[in-house]
Amino acid sequence: MNSPVEIIGGRTQPTMSTDRKGGANGLPQQARPPSQDAHGSSRSHDPTHSSIAIPHEHSNSHSPNLSVKSRGIRKNREISLIEASPQQIELFGERFHRIANNVETVIQGKREVIELVVMALVAEGHVLVEDVPGVGKTQLAKSLARSIDGAFNRIQFTPDLLPSDVTGVSVWDRNRSEFEFKPGPIFANIVVGDEINRASPKTQSALLEAMEERQVTSDGMTRELGIPFMVVATQNPLEHEGTYPLPEAQLDRFMMRVVIGYPSRQKELEMMDTHGVRSTFLDLEPVATTGEIGEMISIARGVSVSQSVKTYIVDLVEGTRNHTDILLGASPRSALFLQRLSRARAAAQGREYVTPDDIKALAGPVLEHRMSLRPEAQMRGETLTEIIEEVMNRLRVPGTTSRLAT
Repeated sequence: MNSPVEIIGGRTQPTMSTDRKGGANGLPQQARPPSQDAHGSSRSHDPTHSSIAIPHEHSNSHSPNLSVKSRGIRKNREISLIEASPQQIELFGERFHRIANNVETVIQGKREVIELVVMALVAEGHVLVEDVPGVGKTQLAKSLARSIDGAFNRIQFTPDLLPSDVTGVSVWDRNRSEFEFKPGPIFANIVVGDEINRASPKTQSALLEAMEERQVTSDGMTRELGIPFMVVATQNPLEHEGTYPLPEAQLDRFMMRVVIGYPSRQKELEMMDTHGVRSTFLDLEPVATTGEIGEMISIARGVSVSQSVKTYIVDLVEGTRNHTDILLGASPRSALFLQRLSRARAAAQGREYVTPDDIKALAGPVLEHRMSLRPEAQMRGETLTEIIEEVMNRLRVPGTTSRLAT
């Protein structure tokens, strides 16, 4: 068994295991997983492997220097159990608004959407952007990637796209007589899945492991994805011919769904001046690094969530399941996402603790795409937004006797 192979910036270095010798008739054979010998029996191996990461100091949206290695110890993913200090919260807020301001120079008049997407990034979530063409869905993700000096990849989903086109594939190197893994576009900090509902369910499912476990398994080997990592998927809500609707299992993996919408008349007039000759994206400069985003992720984990606020989240999610007009309520994962995202929102607003107002502000984007109305409710013209609002109005706000957050 030879030493592994690593692909960094287009160069091959020894880090990934392959088999130099061919099999029967001299045909190439891929290496077996290290936990099995030639007869499939288990054998011991070194539990410590090098980890997969996109180097923070070398990540760049123009020429990403990606490192693809075998699965390793995820020290940088350990959940912080230390509460965030006021100094850390202040640092978080300063970086957060610096990034949002930078993106807003390109995506004008959509501050609320920009902040939601940045919150999802530091809360380690993924975003589904559902809107009509031409409102800046892809440009939003590109601007965010450049603002954090991160690697950016775009995948145009089509019916003939294969899972290996997303995750990567092992290619036989005749000169070296071994397999070499070519990483797919999923190995980046920000990945845009453009018109994700145009790909087959088999290809859509290639994103499931990456989105949930932040790793990619190919040919029996698991490779970690870097920090930060976020999938921004887009789809057109009006055109459904030739599309494959996302299954509930995949919809549930998106932390939130946002709608950009058309700009106001005044903002559209301003766009005629700022974008009329050349895009302002070309002048966009990084204002943070991927390493700083990693620090923001750790700070957000340290934001305090009281037991009463946790109970409020669970009551809200449970209320969607028990509502008579709801066919499918919000999942337990949505409660976890709501808590994580509310921590990021609290830190962005300069607080070390989550309030019920954070939950109320985020309930719509986090819960709506996970829920389904009963047919009779649809015929009456009910909407998921109204039902979520109704459920929240029934709940007592923690720390008060009122149903209204202060």
